Amino acid sequence: MSARADARTGVAAWHAYMQSGDAQALKGSLADDAVFHSPVVHTPQEGREKVFAYLHAASHVLGGENFRYLREIVDGDQAMLEFQSEIDGIQINGVDIIRWNDDGKIQDFKVMVRPLKAINKVWEKMTAMLAAQAG
Repeated sequence: MSARADARTGVAAWHAYMQSGDAQALKGSLADDAVFHSPVVHTPQEGREKVFAYLHAASHVLGGENFRYLREIVDGDQAMLEFQSEIDGIQINGVDIIRWNDDGKIQDFKVMVRPLKAINKVWEKMTAMLAAQAG
């Protein structure tokens, strides 16, 4: 994004991806050196392919009819999007913290989830989804 642009364009593209599930759109929105910070994996996941795998899996695990964004805060090249969802009867509340680079690509994506019961459920479902994606 240029110095005059802000994250609103990136947020709109992210919402479009969450609506469509278009894997190619997601992959195209990621910087080559993107970094993903998982609520359940200790080390940051680095590089477009790894970040794509995690975000694509998370959109399937958390997305769906129970998923919705509650509010968003946009400041410069970054945004915080609060969400809620439900998996197997467990209410999930979390935030996506996203930063875009000067080219408008996602540079850094952090997900934080609460409560502990929700984190455990997300870990269980994400492990299964990532394993299925790996083949």
